[in-house]
Amino acid sequence: MKKNLKTWSLGIFCSVATVTISAAEPATLNIIPLPQRVELTEGAFVVRAPHRFGAAGTGITVDGVAEPAGRYLAEQLRRLTGKEFRLAHLQDAAAPKNQIVLTTNGANADLGAEGYFLNVTPEAVVLRAPTAAGLFYGVQSLLQLLPSRASKGAVEWPIPCAQIEDQPRFKWRGLMLDVSRHFFTKTEVEQLLDAMAVYKLNTFHWHLVDDQGWRIQIKKYPRLTEVGAWRKGVGFGLAAKSSTAYRADGCYGGYYTQAEIREVVAYAQARHITIVPEIEMPGHSSAALVAYPDLSCTGGPFTTDLPGGVFDGVYCAGNEASFAFVQAVLAEVMDLFPGPYIHIGGDEVRTNNWKNCAKCQARMKEQGFTKEIELESYFIRRMEPFINAHHRNLIGWSEIREGGLAESAAIMDWVGGATEAARAGHDVVMSPLADCYFDHYQSEDHSSEPYAIGGYLPLKQVYAFEPIPAGLGPEYQTHILGAQANVWTEYMPSLRHVEYMIFPRLCALSEVVWSARPSRNWTDFTRRLQAQYGRLDDLGINFRRGSAAISEVGSAK
Repeated sequence: MKKNLKTWSLGIFCSVATVTISAAEPATLNIIPLPQRVELTEGAFVVRAPHRFGAAGTGITVDGVAEPAGRYLAEQLRRLTGKEFRLAHLQDAAAPKNQIVLTTNGANADLGAEGYFLNVTPEAVVLRAPTAAGLFYGVQSLLQLLPSRASKGAVEWPIPCAQIEDQPRFKWRGLMLDVSRHFFTKTEVEQLLDAMAVYKLNTFHWHLVDDQGWRIQIKKYPRLTEVGAWRKGVGFGLAAKSSTAYRADGCYGGYYTQAEIREVVAYAQARHITIVPEIEMPGHSSAALVAYPDLSCTGGPFTTDLPGGVFDGVYCAGNEASFAFVQAVLAEVMDLFPGPYIHIGGDEVRTNNWKNCAKCQARMKEQGFTKEIELESYFIRRMEPFINAHHRNLIGWSEIREGGLAESAAIMDWVGGATEAARAGHDVVMSPLADCYFDHYQSEDHSSEPYAIGGYLPLKQVYAFEPIPAGLGPEYQTHILGAQANVWTEYMPSLRHVEYMIFPRLCALSEVVWSARPSRNWTDFTRRLQAQYGRLDDLGINFRRGSAAISEVGSAK
């Protein structure tokens, strides 16, 4: 029986969605990101510990497609409750009592590739979705219906009865982690993927190389990790003990073997997260040139012992060996990462070496160029057919537009150009400096915060961010794939520090990219966020709690 109901109009894509809540009391569901449509009904389904006093506990029943999501649900319930929940295979379409049923049977295809329908009654829970991804995201919402800090001594856990119909607004819902400035272990990366999955994020942009470190094993070029993966110390003015990424001789850094990369990719795939690897070119390449200086205009020397900034570590655009090298690197990278996008960087390229390089000047004359920046576009265009031939799409930072954007390239907009690129038919991922850079301070009072690069990005500003650029016509809006947060780690030498900078701002961004725009309500979000603090504690995540601050990560260099 439904309570006295009040309906709020939300809007979903081109149709109208509704959230139905009790008029007599506030909504009690604390799901983030907010689903497209929620209808609360009376009563609760009680998840019961298996074999309580000899009686059967709540079971998890799945069909073939749903089995991975069922196993994930069972593992999360075990982690939260300390109890083992068993899986059984679905025998018929009817929902047995005291069961959580996950199935593609009867799912509405209009929910799309990531949508789901969740029905919680006092007798059973039924989750339907057209795809494995939709089932996985429905499981995340189901888990958020459980009380946080679920007691391992309890034997029953009530969840409110409701109907939830849900699907994402954008298909790119991402987070970028820079592992060049500071190295994070395979296990730490997987912990971050776990946290992303809770909030239905589906794209992990892995910034694997930059001036200060090369982090991916390339078998054809072993010196990239033998030399380019290490530097003398932690750098950036940080205390030596602020990180543990040292080898026996005291050098700082590290890298992922190809076997480890494959394991992380599989781990992400099991959570419906696509990894987008970034191999910087033609600039931000000092770590590669330390190992192979002949690929530069000057022959070096180069070093990875660099502060933050932009440096002359740029591949020679007039040397054919440069193109052979980066293509061989990308060939190994594409063998490791099956996702559709390969990120080639392309940002902040210093052209002074090209100006003074006879080979680069000869290339300019050959191509009819009048400005060195056109060599950057030439470099990117040389990569495009190679990447496309491997059935992948090229994506790069805003600057790859300079000198002319490669025909099929997508851009990741951090300093502008999204509107122009979308109008020209290019796909765009929004990641503007003002709204999506989680290396910025979270408080105007920097003294209360861990040391950061600068800037100020409060939680409320992240929540107010709108990925569709103002003035972009409806006919071009489908080119806006979504948005992502960027975490540049110059001043984040530990995972605990990274987590503090990411959460809870990533909760806000998850709602921006998943939920219907008209549903955005800061007051309601902050109410739901309070419940998420317990869930973040359950996950062992170090997060910013209001104006509290810095005990775990330190506040000074």
